[in-house]
Amino acid sequence: MNESIQNKISNLPESPGVYQFFDANGVLIYIGKAKNLKKRVSSYFHQSVYDSAKLRVLVSKIFDIKFIVVDSESDALLLENILIKKHKPRYNVLLKDDKTYPWIIIKNEPFPRVYKTRRYIDDGSAYFGPYTSGRLVFELLELIRKLYPIRTCTLKLTSTNILGKKFKPCLEYHIGNCLAPCIGAQSEVAYNQNIESIKRILQGNLSEIKKHLKGEMIKYANRFKYEEAQLIKEKIDILTNFQSKTTIVNPKYKDIEVFTIISKHNIVGVNFIRINKGQVVQSYNLQLKSVIYEALPELFSSAITEIRQRLKASSTNILVNIMPEFSINGVSFFVPQRGDKKKFVDLSLRNLDIFLDDLYQNESIKNPIQAEESIILKMKDDLNLSELPVHIECFDNSNIQGSYPVASCVVFKNTKPSKKDYRHYNIKTVTGPDDFASMKEVVFRRYSRMLAEGEALPQLVVIDGGKGQLNAAMESIIELGIQDRIALIGIAKRLEEIFVPGDPIPLYLDKRSETLRTIQHIRNEAHRFGINFHRAKRSNTALESSLEHIDGIGPKTIQLLFSHYRSLDGIRNASQSELIKLIGVKRTMLIESFFKKD
Repeated sequence: MNESIQNKISNLPESPGVYQFFDANGVLIYIGKAKNLKKRVSSYFHQSVYDSAKLRVLVSKIFDIKFIVVDSESDALLLENILIKKHKPRYNVLLKDDKTYPWIIIKNEPFPRVYKTRRYIDDGSAYFGPYTSGRLVFELLELIRKLYPIRTCTLKLTSTNILGKKFKPCLEYHIGNCLAPCIGAQSEVAYNQNIESIKRILQGNLSEIKKHLKGEMIKYANRFKYEEAQLIKEKIDILTNFQSKTTIVNPKYKDIEVFTIISKHNIVGVNFIRINKGQVVQSYNLQLKSVIYEALPELFSSAITEIRQRLKASSTNILVNIMPEFSINGVSFFVPQRGDKKKFVDLSLRNLDIFLDDLYQNESIKNPIQAEESIILKMKDDLNLSELPVHIECFDNSNIQGSYPVASCVVFKNTKPSKKDYRHYNIKTVTGPDDFASMKEVVFRRYSRMLAEGEALPQLVVIDGGKGQLNAAMESIIELGIQDRIALIGIAKRLEEIFVPGDPIPLYLDKRSETLRTIQHIRNEAHRFGINFHRAKRSNTALESSLEHIDGIGPKTIQLLFSHYRSLDGIRNASQSELIKLIGVKRTMLIESFFKKD
């Protein structure tokens, strides 16, 4: 840190505000907010920041610092948001969503029209939204048109024009979609009553409208106006069908806003849902791309501020899954632990989880190399490894009550199987069913040979089994003196627990995590490879022993055949001339006769 920067930091006030970092060319490279400017800015120059490579790069480029003092942390949050949008500094969080979302407008005009728009103009019209789902807008407008015949024309329906008979009814009137207020066939009072009902639908008050319609239906039925009652019943059925798609929990809750944030697949995302009368009336996802490391609570504060501005959200009570770092004036945050409100948060988290999975899958298709790197980085963090697990090996034992004991070793590089490096092992030093001793033998043989041949060791070794197999493998690793060069873990089948040497408490990874999925894939591949070898060995041994029953074929001939052809299939497929050359005409005829019978 140069002397000029040091002096600026020492003179910073201990007040809330916004700080700006500039490079040697005077270019603004980062904008941040702080509850305490001096404490926050000085933290960038502590040794701990050097754990992050990207943060190291940012700090190395800081040539000048400027700041703006504000009255509160809420003001700092808002000012930061404004300045980032204006200057778009290189190292700030990128909020990946530049779309304009549709609103449903009830136009401020005589006989108001109801339609979709992407332009929000302060002209006295009523706007509902914005909606992040175009399908939801379509469904709402379809619902409104089925329930209420409203005009779609752009005529100026002033009382003067209507009384002056300036208009003629259009096709919409003749097919029953409009009641022709343009010719005075529908009064403005009756039309506006429908508009008020439409407003209640868009506000999410479907139950209230259904109650009103049921009352109207009963009135018509009591007056023996069954056709009118049937029309209203059809409207109630339409509303019920629509409501069944949206009702989630207790309808007593009004105007609830929920924000959640999580990091998954090395992607940070935020979900927002607004709930009214037990229905989700708005849902929104936002991806955050942080160029330098920023903690989730800090990112959460910025995201909430941005989403509230974009979607005109204004609730003073917000449910969250974690507390944001910065407060917002007039807003209370609450992390529910149980009950219906916890269900709202869980619903938001489920939506966000699906959103991040979709993002990750799309990125994987577009950029498989980047997806592999993401998994490797996640595994390093989840398993607390000192190196990236680019090269992983997994061992599995197979035997039936101690007979035909074999082992397999599969190799994965960059999360993909490297089948040319797979190895089978016949257990040589162990008698009887002893999985621990078998594991110790195979691990020792594998890595003693790799060391002797100067091959690169894996960063991670997975043992298919619990503590016993893991400890046995660790004994060989220690005996070879490579415990500081290889990380070792065991995975137990029953609960998919991850065991680490020396730690009695297993690690439980999220069942949906890429780390656990990758480990399971490697373990399953080792099991498949080992089982196939074990099955083939049992089959060959049984058939090899059956050759001994052929008169004229002795142990030396059988040994010669298997040493030359490796398997029974190899012997079966050998040409007659090859066999005659190897074991003579008479034995060849006996072998061929045996295979014909078989």
